[in-house]
Amino acid sequence: MAGVATSERAGGRDRPANISRFGPFTHVTVEKAPLYRAIMGTFVRAKRRFNVHLRPEDVLEMLAREPGQDGDGLNGLDLGGITDVSAELRSLVDWGNLRGDPDTSRVTSVEDFNRPRFLYQLTPAGEAAETALETFDETLGRRGELQAVALSDIHSQLRALLALLAEPEIDAAKAHQLLRDLAGVFRGLADNAQAFMGSLQRTIDLHDADLDVFLAYKEQLIDYLQRFIRDLVVTSARIVDVLREIEEHDLSRLLRAVAEREARDAAPDLDYSSQPTPSQPTPSQPKLTRGKPTGPLANEVVGERLALWTERWEGLRHWFVGDRRHPPQSRLLRERARAAVPALLSVVLVLNERRSGRSDRSADFRALALWFAQAPNDDDAHRLWRVCFGLAPARHLTVDAATLEARDAEPVPASTPWSEAPPILVDIRLRRTGRYERRGAPNRVRDRAAERRLLAERLAAEEEVVRAARRQLATGEPVRLSELAELDDPTFRLFLAVLGDALARRRPGEISVVTSSADGTLSISLTPTDDGVIATVPTSAGRFTGPDHLLEIHDLLTATA
Repeated sequence: MAGVATSERAGGRDRPANISRFGPFTHVTVEKAPLYRAIMGTFVRAKRRFNVHLRPEDVLEMLAREPGQDGDGLNGLDLGGITDVSAELRSLVDWGNLRGDPDTSRVTSVEDFNRPRFLYQLTPAGEAAETALETFDETLGRRGELQAVALSDIHSQLRALLALLAEPEIDAAKAHQLLRDLAGVFRGLADNAQAFMGSLQRTIDLHDADLDVFLAYKEQLIDYLQRFIRDLVVTSARIVDVLREIEEHDLSRLLRAVAEREARDAAPDLDYSSQPTPSQPTPSQPKLTRGKPTGPLANEVVGERLALWTERWEGLRHWFVGDRRHPPQSRLLRERARAAVPALLSVVLVLNERRSGRSDRSADFRALALWFAQAPNDDDAHRLWRVCFGLAPARHLTVDAATLEARDAEPVPASTPWSEAPPILVDIRLRRTGRYERRGAPNRVRDRAAERRLLAERLAAEEEVVRAARRQLATGEPVRLSELAELDDPTFRLFLAVLGDALARRRPGEISVVTSSADGTLSISLTPTDDGVIATVPTSAGRFTGPDHLLEIHDLLTATA
């Protein structure tokens, strides 16, 4: 068979010398790519059933059992008989996807022995290529989703991890299982959120959509985003609290126990090209031993696994906990989701304007392009350009210091046509280089550390004022507006924002309103008293009056699990 005569070392593995590194991907670019993909799919499915070797007739039979196939065709390609399938299998062998071994199990005569018969199986390169193609297909077709359930799972697993850290002895098996599940759920949450926001941006950027269909989709999507934002705010706060409790324990002890448990199953990796010959023994050379690795090799494996789990944990932590310079990814996701709501509404506005016949910039440019295409000659096209954009060369302008002084002494009205105005001389440096700045070394960069520190202090003070205002209003108890004490300026601003959010959500016929604030951090309940009392709320800016209501505010950030 081709490609089995010689071999070369590549990446620590033996590989046929005449097969390139990306040869196993050749079958996706040739004319019969669907047929080759289907054949490779039969080998992948057979290996899942622990059936390693396939004959050409076995491949043909599995292809015939494909949904929508009767054995005569596949995506418009004629399968033919076993001979044709054998030819495709030999091509896959040449590309390095399959390996062919002589089939001598059914030889009953000399003629059968002389006739070439082969058993085919996947090569490591072919299996890796199919795995990569499967991942590519899944990633390309992924819609993505915002997994609020994954947030709850992460919180539950972190609580279990916290309970495990509180024990005097670390159970490595339980810790390993928790960390693996936690890493899988977190990876799925991050990947799906990224895919969803990408598809959402493509939805926002659409230009040719049916208005009625998009309106129905928009309503569902906005409700979906608001529900996820609310869950993200509440659950993220709980996750941050658990992470801070975990950091009070010695987490490195648990991560090292997990790394040591993984290192026990690590296969020895020895580069034979660097081994000494029998005639030249090297006492310091590591040896292969049975059982778990020992010595420097074991320490190296444990160190690698420990570094990997430490990096994963830091990634999880920074996704929920950030600092002033690097905000957490959960906050960025919440901001992206919140910004998508007005963006969707702007798309609806654009679609509405198009349906009503109003002109927009894209329609103007399309009409202008048609006019350019219909221009009789280049001169007419140039005149159309000047009329539409008002651009013309500025070679008539000249500026120097004397003309600037003259212009200051005798100003020229703005209504004067440029052809009648006196010329302005342009400075020679501006005319030659296009800039006024002198050449030379740039100015030294100023140290802004003091300014940044001052801004950080002011921001901390403002955040404390906001937290005090939230504590004063978000008591979790119902209170009448007429019973509120005097409100300072920050508290009054928060009160107006909360009251506006609640009144904006009230619909005709509803008595009480239960909603959340615009940022999703406060739960608001507003019910009119209907007793004719006019509430007067004293504030630092004056007195705020209006019909009395029963107001109840809960701070979702401080809610317990």
